[in-house]
Amino acid sequence: MDDAARILKTCPICRKRLAVSEFRPFCSKRCADVDLGRWLHGAYVIPGAPETDENGDQPQMSDRERDDV
Repeated sequence: MDDAARILKTCPICRKRLAVSEFRPFCSKRCADVDLGRWLHGAYVIPGAPETDENGDQPQMSDRERDDV
């Protein structure tokens, strides 16, 4: 592979430049884990229609969900 084909990218977490990484698109396991933690704690949200039950009502929040709000 020539140099032109090896386009340098940046890690989406720490913005370090990287050419090849075992943890692609991240530069390290640490940055991959930071991103996973953000997903697990709800920092990233995929938009979508609100859920409804069979009656067309919004489902009730569980006690745990209420505690998180």
